Amino acid sequence: MKAEEVKGWNVFKQIFADHWEGFKRAYPRYSKSHYDEQVKKMLSCGNPEEMGYIRYLCFRCGEGKRVVSMSCKSTMCLRCGKVYVDEWVGQVSKMLHEGVIYRHIVLTVPEKLRKTFYNHAEELLGKLMWSGVRCLDDFFSRVSRKEIRGGYIVVLQTHGRNGQYNPHVHIIATSGGMDKSTGEWEHLEYLPYPMLHKKWQWYLLEMVREEIDTEEIEGLVDSCYRGYPKGFVANVQKGKVPGRYESLSRYLAKYVVSPPISLRRIDGYDGERVRYHYRSHKTERVEEERVDVYTFIGRMIQHVLPKGFKRIRYYGVQATKTFEQVKEIIQEALSKVKRVVKGAIKIIGQKRYRERYRESTGKDPCICPHCGQEMDVCTIWHPRYGVIYDEFDEIRRGKYEQKEKEVFGEEGNGRAIRSSSEGVQLPLFSMWN
Repeated sequence: MKAEEVKGWNVFKQIFADHWEGFKRAYPRYSKSHYDEQVKKMLSCGNPEEMGYIRYLCFRCGEGKRVVSMSCKSTMCLRCGKVYVDEWVGQVSKMLHEGVIYRHIVLTVPEKLRKTFYNHAEELLGKLMWSGVRCLDDFFSRVSRKEIRGGYIVVLQTHGRNGQYNPHVHIIATSGGMDKSTGEWEHLEYLPYPMLHKKWQWYLLEMVREEIDTEEIEGLVDSCYRGYPKGFVANVQKGKVPGRYESLSRYLAKYVVSPPISLRRIDGYDGERVRYHYRSHKTERVEEERVDVYTFIGRMIQHVLPKGFKRIRYYGVQATKTFEQVKEIIQEALSKVKRVVKGAIKIIGQKRYRERYRESTGKDPCICPHCGQEMDVCTIWHPRYGVIYDEFDEIRRGKYEQKEKEVFGEEGNGRAIRSSSEGVQLPLFSMWN
């Protein structure tokens, strides 16, 4: 079976449909309701009867109709990956300060510690993100010799290219920050990377030592200090992140919000084994793996984060609580440092669902394929809440005036109509004509 969709079903879903129950029995750790919920949502994705839907009708010609299924919002769903990317793009657009230069920084966890993070995910993953922020604040302050308050958008990623457990954080960081004593903006052009490697090693290891106080961890921390004399890997894009909004967002999205694997990378499934490919970090060549289905499912399900965990967090001058307050201060500070503004990020507003779909397919989802006029929302239904909105019920209750709801004659053909609307914007992805 190839990794292609057949009647709305794909090979990734098929693997989980065939073996999920057996996998849970074999690995009781993943029998918790949280994992089961994510998988069931993914298996139901694309089915409007199970996920809910919005029905569009054309009240002008009476022929056009379309049902749009709501997305499942499962982190396991490959079909919803495009939705996640688009939401991330919009989220970034709202949380960057215009005129500020940003850098993309990746802080890694060495292979020796990955098992520890896997077994203690609830205790360590959140602290991992916070440790990265503390490390960079200290690093920027040491370099500038001032007490700097930077801005950080921190995103946790737990998978490597081959799907194995590899926790690390991606950080969109201001290139410098505000001097806490003077309120002036301090831009840092030169960053001594060897210092950053050592600092990241110290912050990470001391955090692990503090959170898990056992003799085993104590020995593991000591061995990491001895085994990595130059510190841990901290990749910093040498220049600025891409200066345009779209390029920045798309550049980061493929790292931070994409599922562990995509459908195009699954090359085959015979009911017992899965074959997929990836580009190796070590060789920079495309490598192929053949694994049994339980190994494959385990590599995918292990990346489901603890319930309620926020994988995107904002700190410093990017913190959501103080964003608007700090925004004016930053703009005033930047006006005094013209050189910083050159090549800085320019923010563009968040795109709505209709725009995203139009860009992706070249078609407008709300235009009637028969008469070319804009269709209207007819029904909104959710499995949990039932009918949320019913246009015909609104008409029956006399909400609209007679002249708006009825047109008689050759053009209207006696069909109920109403003026066009923008429709209701909900997280949607799938369409059925």
